[in-house]
Parts: sequence; structure tokens; C-alpha cells
Amino acid sequence: MAFTREKAQLMSASEIDRTLVRLAHEILEKTEDLSRLAFIGIRRRGVPLAMRLAEKIKNLEKLAIPVGLLDINLYRDDLSTVSEKPVHSATEINFPITGKDIILMDDVLYTGRTIRAALDALFDQGRPARVQLLVLIDRGWRELPIEARYVGRMVQTSAAEIIEVKFQEVDQMEKVLLVEKA
Repeated sequence: MAFTREKAQLMSASEIDRTLVRLAHEILEKTEDLSRLAFIGIRRRGVPLAMRLAEKIKNLEKLAIPVGLLDINLYRDDLSTVSEKPVHSATEINFPITGKDIILMDDVLYTGRTIRAALDALFDQGRPARVQLLVLIDRGWRELPIEARYVGRMVQTSAAEIIEVKFQEVDQMEKVLLVEKA
């Protein structure tokens, strides 16, 4: 594991929450038929993002948006370099995705390879009418032609920098950090 040092805190808990409120409103503005809408969070930190946004929309519109959890570990193109025995957490999508307008969610968009793997995993579950991408942070450096429709914040980074998103549900803290490889 590479050592890192913290360079800056990019977002506090309250800034994350305000960003999610804005993203919820943006989703509502851009969605024609809320009855076809569903959220899929990419494990790990895409899951709390999807759950929180579904709750915000429920509070605003009194409408429950279905939320699924997607595990992409077996779909990664770097599977052999990650681990001999990849950890596979169950995908939990308890609704048919065929014909749905899916918003796929992750914490950070970087090379685009995670999203490519997520699309492969998602289409193994069915054929959605449309798939859009929502990320909390877009840090650039794309290797694949993938772009998010909904972005919490754009952050320019160098190759030596890493964005660390910390969510209470996963990390027992709430913030977004810019760290640098030491």
C-alpha cells in the first residue's frame, strides 16, 4: 500500500450534503418520467450516494426511487493485477431494470474503467431504457470515452494526487480529501 499525505480537504460533511441536495434537484429537473427512474450504486461508496439521493428525492417528491447495489469486482479489466482472489460482494438489485431509466452512481470518476465494468455488470441484469452516470467528484484523466451527466464537483488533479471520499456509512467519517502519494 502506498503512503499518502493529506494536501487539502475538498468538502466537509455539510458541503457534501448541500451538493447532494443540488444533485437531487438536478435529477428531478432532467427526468421526464419519475416512475421509470431507478438508482444503482457501485459498491462501495456509490451505494451510500444512491441511498442518500433516493431519500432526498423521497423527501422532496414523496416518491420512493428503487435503489440497487452493484458489485463490479468480477468485471474489472485489471482483475489479475488487483488480487489472486477478488472479493465478490453480492449484487442486490431487487427490481427489474429492463425498461428503467437507471442512474448509475459512484464517488469518483477517474479513468472510466470502473464505469465500463459497471455497465457490463449492469447489462447482465437486463436492458435498461437509458443509463446515466452520477459522480460526487470528477477528477479527469479519462482513459475511456465516459462522461457523467450529473457531477457534484470537478476537481483538477495531478497524476500523483488521489481523491479520497469518506462516507459515514463506510468510513465512520464524512469528508472529501485530496491526498498525494508520498
